[in-house]
Order: sequence, then structure tokens, then C-alpha cells
Amino acid sequence: MKRDKDGNPLIERYNANERSNHWVTAICFVLLAVSGLAMFHPATAWMAVFLGGGQWTRILHPFIGVVMAVSFGLLVARFWHHNRFEPGDKEWLKGATDVISLREDKVPPVGRYNAGQKVLFFVLIACMVGLILSGIVIWRAYFAFYFPIDLVRFAALLHSFCAFVIIVAIVVHVYAGFWVKGSVGAMVRGTVTYGWARKHHRRWFEEMARKQRD
Repeated sequence: MKRDKDGNPLIERYNANERSNHWVTAICFVLLAVSGLAMFHPATAWMAVFLGGGQWTRILHPFIGVVMAVSFGLLVARFWHHNRFEPGDKEWLKGATDVISLREDKVPPVGRYNAGQKVLFFVLIACMVGLILSGIVIWRAYFAFYFPIDLVRFAALLHSFCAFVIIVAIVVHVYAGFWVKGSVGAMVRGTVTYGWARKHHRRWFEEMARKQRD
């Protein structure tokens, strides 16, 4: 059994493969966000410096998008079965204000992920599908000339809309990770304390505790 520096027992929340998969996706997202913003508006064109200038930004952006799509697809395959909605999730969402007010004892105990995380999971999937499909249509070097110009223009709008939604969703995700202390550490080290698991994901904690006893 793993223990922290104070001797408290730890539970594995993410293994090495899950963590590396997450961080590859996260790095790709940051690169895509800054390069996409660099191409979106003159006021943010300075962000092209992160990928070596305007020309390299236009070249690399779609290829990084392909890497992110593959990496994100692996994440979905890994965590899909943990994000299926369950009977208690509706009640959890209704009591979201209690969670924000640090009164999690007033909402139903949750498994590995709570209902808010599950909603985010499916929002990200929807946005990624929109970004992939629209990105193919507007990828001028390889695919755009196969499509009518009106569809290309619509795809550009859809790409921008999905990008905006996914950026906002990720900002919320990052904020929640820092707000719930221990969440970022779980994705860095892979483990959480018994107390953290019992407080935030009680049903998952009970399942993992039984497995460790067995």
C-alpha cells in the first residue's frame, strides 16, 4: 500500500498511462488554443510566436489537432464507462450549490466522477467532434478544395464556436482542479488520500477500499 510522507495511506486514482495520455492531450490543447487565437484575430496574432511565427502556426495547427484528436480519443475510451450517468447524478446537479458551498454531505455520494465532471466530459466530446469535422473541411492544404465555399465558410464558423466552448470548458476544468485541493496532485502523482476520496467521491472510495482489503 502506498503512503504519503506522513504515513497516511493513498489510493491510486490515475495510473501512469492515464496520466501521460491526459498531459499529451492538455499540451496539445494549449498549443492549439494559442495558435488558433493567433489566426483568429489581429489582436491575438502575437501568439503565433509560440509556434515559430505565422507561417509555422498555419502549418502546425492542424497537425497538432490530429495528435490531440487521437490522444483525446484514447482518453474517451479509457474513461467512458466511468462517465455514464447514474440515478444519483440528477440529484447531485440539483445540489450543485451545496457542493460549491463545501457542503458535499448534502448531495448523494458519487463514484469516480461526479455529475458535473460527466457533463464536462460530454461537452468536450461534442466540441471535439465539431472541431475535427469542421477542421477537415477548412484544412486548405489537403481537403478544403473538395467542398463548396459556403460549406467551408460554415465550417469555419463552427470551428470557431466549438473552439470558444472548449476553451471555456477547459478553463472551468482547470479552475475546478485547483479549487478542489488534491485534484491536480492526483493527475501529477496518480494518488489521493483516503480523506480526499472519502469526501469527494465516497462510493468510489468505498469500492477502492474494499479492493485494497481484498
